Amino acid sequence: MSTHAPTAPAPAPAAPVRSRALALAVLCAGMLMIVLDGSIVTVALPAIRDDLHFSPAGLTWTVNAYLIAFGGLLLLAGRLGDLVGRKRVFVAGLTVFTAASLLCALAPGQGALVAARFLQGVGGAMASAVSLGMIVTLFPEPRERGRAIGAFSFVGAAGASIGQVLGGVLTQALSWHWIFLINLPLGLAAALLAVRVLAADGGPGLRAGADGLGAALITAALMLGIYAIVGTGEHGWASARTLGLGALSLALLAGFLLRQSRAAQPLLPLRTFRSRNVSGANAVQLLMVSGLFGFQILIALYLQNVRGYGAAATGLAMLPAALAIGTVSLALSARLNARYGERPVLLTGLVLLLAALALLTRLPADADYVLDLLPTMLLAAGFGLAISALTVLGMSGAGPADAGTASGLFNTTQQVGGALGVAVLTTLAGRPSDSPVGGFHVAFAVAAGLLALATLLAALVFRPAGAER
Repeated sequence: MSTHAPTAPAPAPAAPVRSRALALAVLCAGMLMIVLDGSIVTVALPAIRDDLHFSPAGLTWTVNAYLIAFGGLLLLAGRLGDLVGRKRVFVAGLTVFTAASLLCALAPGQGALVAARFLQGVGGAMASAVSLGMIVTLFPEPRERGRAIGAFSFVGAAGASIGQVLGGVLTQALSWHWIFLINLPLGLAAALLAVRVLAADGGPGLRAGADGLGAALITAALMLGIYAIVGTGEHGWASARTLGLGALSLALLAGFLLRQSRAAQPLLPLRTFRSRNVSGANAVQLLMVSGLFGFQILIALYLQNVRGYGAAATGLAMLPAALAIGTVSLALSARLNARYGERPVLLTGLVLLLAALALLTRLPADADYVLDLLPTMLLAAGFGLAISALTVLGMSGAGPADAGTASGLFNTTQQVGGALGVAVLTTLAGRPSDSPVGGFHVAFAVAAGLLALATLLAALVFRPAGAER
């Protein structure tokens, strides 16, 4: 195994505060568009199904195609950003995402829409994978970095719920095509501003660290793994298809890790995992997101299928959660991290989330929104604490040469966790039961268990402020 680190790009002089604020705004705008698109599509699925005559199994591929491309390419895109420049990869990703959005809106049939969604996932992975790495480079001072990550987390949390509201309104008032057309002005404006505002950050070039075999192994492993997970709803967890693809994905992952231990310039330097905080942050995020992404989908299913809410009403019902998360992310998380350290802030956030999911294990079929659901929505503010602290920890070991890789890794665990949580929890919620909410109770209990494991792992792995990262 080579011990030589990739050549770090020469540090750029510190940018003026105004320039860094504008750069952060551009990065947040790009993230907002991508996160918004992820949730805006879910509420428009019934309209897309009716217009393009999708079967139930076929309809899932309008979501799965995006997830496979997005989750499978994050790590590779992050490494490319380190090698050829994160600004270049970010702008290219926004361009691809925006063009693919137009193709989605104009799709004449099922195949064209699924292909365009896959291309959207490619663009989304390119832009998302390097965003955190650029923030780390822009804000080297811990307090400023914490505030910047808090703002970035706020945009991600708010975008998900805004997308549900906006998706319902656009679909009902106009048509499903507009959920994609809205990306055109956003994407073009963000890309043009990025060209002008973001500083050039050329890397050492592809020859300095282009591990082609490693890239092929990890991309294939992630895509196959996500493909296996998202197909469990149709084929089952114990099917030959699921087990075979899962085994092949694990074999490719093992091959990738072996390759990284021997490559002169690895795609993912294994030294990244020497930090307890970096490794722990990715593991905790995997568990936390598995429970929470499923929670978001399950609440939407409960409101629509059990309580009879429409698409727009469902989005509005979940808006208090977005407001609570956004307020905590933007106004409190950075200050609390600076004063108390990330560990206690993270643990507080996880405990609040665990309480939110525990309340849902007794959710009645005729739930009163104010009494039975609003407390959970407000307790979701814990995500604003947890994700900001986790992001700081997950990027704490990233130097100038590896910031894109660390960013891609952190985003990858988030996407894999989300896909796994949605697949497991929606399967449990859909199981036959004597009560219309019996399956939901089981799913929420499992989600609470995942949060409990995340809390225990965080308490054991992370060290108090001032200890080694």
